[in-house]
Amino acid sequence: MSIFERSSQFLSKVRISGGGRCNVTHALFEPREFTSRYPRGERELISPFHRFSASDTVAWFETRGVKLKTEEDGRMFPVSDSSQTIIDCLIDEAKMAGVRLVTRKGVETARVRVEGGFDLRLSDGRSTTCDRLLLATGGCRSVGGVELAQSLGHTVEPPVPSLFSLHIPAKWLRALPGISVSDAELSVGKLRERGALLVTHNGISGPVVLRLSAWGARVLHEMNYQFTLRVNWIPEMREADLRNEFQTRRQTQPNRRIVNSPFGNLPARLWEKLISNAGISPKTIWTSLTRAGANELVRQLRATELEVDGKSLNKDEFVTCGGVRLREINFKTMESRITPGLYFAGELLDIDGLTGGFNFQAAWTTGWIAGNAMAKSI
Repeated sequence: MSIFERSSQFLSKVRISGGGRCNVTHALFEPREFTSRYPRGERELISPFHRFSASDTVAWFETRGVKLKTEEDGRMFPVSDSSQTIIDCLIDEAKMAGVRLVTRKGVETARVRVEGGFDLRLSDGRSTTCDRLLLATGGCRSVGGVELAQSLGHTVEPPVPSLFSLHIPAKWLRALPGISVSDAELSVGKLRERGALLVTHNGISGPVVLRLSAWGARVLHEMNYQFTLRVNWIPEMREADLRNEFQTRRQTQPNRRIVNSPFGNLPARLWEKLISNAGISPKTIWTSLTRAGANELVRQLRATELEVDGKSLNKDEFVTCGGVRLREINFKTMESRITPGLYFAGELLDIDGLTGGFNFQAAWTTGWIAGNAMAKSI
């Protein structure tokens, strides 16, 4: 068995994952709950995750001397905090299994042989043959795997970015870099997500933005990343709750300035901007808040409108929505339903998950299933 790698080193994405620590998987050990983190591939991954789940990944590495640890947000890393630990483990295991590892040599073309198997032409101009072929070329931003899959009869869903932050030109927001809100709700049309939000120099990011970009990957792409975003800064409070709180403060803090008494966990600087956006003077006290002022403050707190004019990819995640059409794959074996002897694993498939170890787990699971199926067919 041979593995061909076009670049000069294997597992380059593993190397940079998690800031060089490698976010191996996520500490969700119930398969159905785990699959709920995949905007594309949720239904198809249920059965595979029952066969090789996050707990199986943890056990696989630990039996080979690599222990993993769980951080507060559920992400799992090697205790060494070094991706090199994961790389060394995987390469050593491949070598012990007798796998021939070839770098600086990619597969340029693949052709089905009449007698079965495949003729491969390599990037150095040489040719070779194989009985079974596994394509695990990564996301569709690299055209090599896409072209191979298409040449062997497969349909590829067009790749578009997933997991990105949003550019927002509003000067008042950009004046708040580093401000975070522990619980905010974002909406664009029918898209709606809730979670922690971070204000950046360019706009907003954080878990809620990444979830919105993941589930809305195609919709936001069709909008060319130009749209109006609504932000509810305090989703735990209904409008009636807000108005009751206004009345309570009129009674209990009548002479206190509104700008000095933020609601909930809102950062003081953000509260000040929202007060200003509502047209309320910084000198206004609670007993002086007009009905019109109260209405506008409710709108600012529950439905701030922000114009989005672009996106930024999320650091080194490089996740795309798109890939080989899932109904063309047998998920019991990861073999093509179109071309016998052809298998798929990882991000070349139209599967993508949220950040936090989910994309790696999909790669480990589909790779494990494909490898076992290929071995059994010998």
